[in-house]
Order: sequence, then structure tokens, then C-alpha cells
Amino acid sequence: MDESDFSAVRFEEHRSRLRAVAYRVLGSVSEADDAVQEAWLRFDRTDVSEVENLGGWLTTVVARVCLNVLRAREHRREDPLDAVPHQPDPLIGREDAPDPEQEALLADSVGLAMMVVLESLAPAERLAFVLHDMFAVPFDEIAPLLERSAAATRQLASRARRRVRGQAPAPDRDLAHQRKAVDAFFAAARDGDFDALVAVLHPDVVLRSDGGAARARRTTVLHGARTVASQAVTFSKLSPFVRPVLVNGTAGVVVVMKGRLLSVMAFTVVDGRIAAVDVLMDPERLAGLDVPEVGDERGAPPVG
Repeated sequence: MDESDFSAVRFEEHRSRLRAVAYRVLGSVSEADDAVQEAWLRFDRTDVSEVENLGGWLTTVVARVCLNVLRAREHRREDPLDAVPHQPDPLIGREDAPDPEQEALLADSVGLAMMVVLESLAPAERLAFVLHDMFAVPFDEIAPLLERSAAATRQLASRARRRVRGQAPAPDRDLAHQRKAVDAFFAAARDGDFDALVAVLHPDVVLRSDGGAARARRTTVLHGARTVASQAVTFSKLSPFVRPVLVNGTAGVVVVMKGRLLSVMAFTVVDGRIAAVDVLMDPERLAGLDVPEVGDERGAPPVG
């Protein structure tokens, strides 16, 4: 094995973690892959013979690349619609037969509702929270990236943590319980049972729907069980085309009609009731997703 091959092997040992870090910071699979590729290029042209903690060094490199991407986004946000966070890229997998290529991300993923909240954080807050709270990077290693003191970096992460806890409750761990609530949701919608819909929804449920920049309103946000349940007609029309999947490791669905992906829906189930529904309907972004074969109205059975 020559030196270049040895370097590639060393880098590959850390790729999964680096990709997970980049995805959580950026919320974009393609941008995460680009960040990891940039880290590889920097690693390949740098003498790291004296680096004692290669994983930590590579994490710092990826984090710096991601921070630059986040800051560039901030400068581009001139459209008032961008004040509402857009849906991050969902990670979609099958419940019965996970795709090995997605397992690394799905096994260590966080719910889409939390990813949406991360989109609303300032770049420095997001980086500090993700690196420290999700990947146990010490504050004194994060601080130089942000050009702040360790104490100030700790405050950034703390502020982000309070926001995440307030807006993205931790979902139930039991996937079967999650699926039971999602099935009950679509069954009630199919039957037009308003009271049953309200019962399966948390009183403070939030529904976020991202239809893409081509829509008159890119992102729609609804609050409250009765308001969300009032959309039962829409959900009932979708029911025949809904197929169960994992979305960021939790119970979700895709809507597939005649082989065409129409939407991805992620559900956050807390104490047996649905606390958040995150819907991606943007045709351009849906076309770029890695979606497993789940059948359509002629294939796999619908949920509910």
C-alpha cells in the first residue's frame, strides 16, 4: 500500500462521522457530501504526521467548511419568505429493510423537527450546539472556529439548547408506538373523523409544509390540534397513496402516485400523540432525494 492509499484508508475511517456532523450542521445531504469532500482535499495536501487526534482535526476542518456555508446562506437571505426556515433534506429509509448506505446516517440521525429548529439558529449557535451537544466536542476546541472565548461559545450552545428543547420535544423511542399514532392519524383522516384526528394530535401540534420557491408561499405553518385536523380533507385524499418509511429514523410516510413521489411527511410522536408534522412538497427537491423502493397504489399496502 503506497502513501496515498494509506491516507485514503485513514480518511475513510472517519467519513461516516464527518458526514453526520456536516449533515446536522447544514441540513443538506449534497452540501454535507461537498463539505466532506473539501475536508478530504485539505487532508490530502496537509502534513498530518504530527496530528495526535486525526478525528478531531478532521471534525474541525469539516466544521469550518460548514460554518462558511452557513454564513454564505445568511448573506443570500434577502427574500422575506426565508424568515421561515425551510425543510432540511429528509433521510428516508425502509422500516423492513434499511439501505446499508443510509444506515450510518439513519442510525445516528435526529428527528426532522429538530433539524427544522436548527435551521432557525444563527450560524454560530448552530455550530456550537451541534458540535458540543451532539458530538461532544469541547468548547475550547469550538471557540477558535467562532473566534470567541470558550465561555461565550458555551453561552451560544446553551441558548441554542433552550430553543431546541422548547420547539423540538424528544420523540417517543418506541418506533411501534410512533407508527401506531401515524396510522391512527391517517385512518381518522380517511374516515373523516374529526374528533379522532384531534385526539391523536397534541394540543400544541405544529404542521410545517414546504412547497418550494415556485409556490406562492414557500412554507406554511399551522398551529393547534383543531387547526391541523381541519386539513382532514387533504389528508384523506392522500391516504390511498401513503406508504410507511423511516424519516430521520422516526415513523414517517411518503406519498407516491403512479410512481411519482409527491411528498415526504415526518411525524414527531410524543407520549403517543403527534406533536409535529413536517411536510416536504417541493418538486425540485423531491426529485433529488434518495428514496427506497416502497411501491405505489399498485404495490405496498397504505398506512392506516
